[in-house]
This record gives sequence, C-alpha cells and structure tokens, in this order.
Amino acid sequence: MEYALLIYGDEKVWAAQTEDELRELAARHERFVRMLDERGAMRGGRELAPVSAATTLRRRGEDVSVTDGPFAETAEVLGGFYLIEAADLDEAMELAARMPEGVVEIRPVVPVRESAG
Repeated sequence: MEYALLIYGDEKVWAAQTEDELRELAARHERFVRMLDERGAMRGGRELAPVSAATTLRRRGEDVSVTDGPFAETAEVLGGFYLIEAADLDEAMELAARMPEGVVEIRPVVPVRESAG
C-alpha cells in the first residue's frame, strides 16, 4: 500500500538555518532516500515552496474564490512529502520514524479506481 509521509515544520526555523545546517539536513534526507530505495519503498517526494507562494482556491457551489497564501494560518506548515510503499501502517510508521526532521503525518494513499466503462 502507498503512504504519503507529509513533513510539517516551522518555516521560520527552516529559514534561520545556516548554510552548514542546510547542507547537513540535505545529507540526512539523501541518506533517508537511500534507505527507502534499498528497501524498495521509495515512490517519490519533493520539497514544497514556502507558504508565501501558495494560492488557495475555495469552491462553494458555482462560486470560486482565490486567495494568496495557505489554506490555514498556522505555525507548522507542510514543507514537503515522500510517497512510499509499505506493507501496512506499522511499516510506514517504522520508515517515517527515520525521517530526519519535523512532524510527520502518515496518510494512506487511496488507490486509483478503474472506471467501469
């Protein structure tokens, strides 16, 4: 089953990191990806742009509104994600526990349903 490992953190903390700290964090993520690759669990993942680059679209019936910024104002924001393959939630949690940083939300990915047509 596929799981999304959603990485949350404080953008102010991320922005305050030194170049050395950023290099070390990148190296830790590279080691994490290698571990996922070695286990055959890596399916994808990306870092996200800051929430200041976000656009939120809200639909209510036929009405659509667009606003700059994230869906919710909060200290912890979604900073990136990994898409992994794991046998079950226990294995997904074991892999997520090796994440090099932040708060990690583990969310099962709903399989694509084939059309009946």
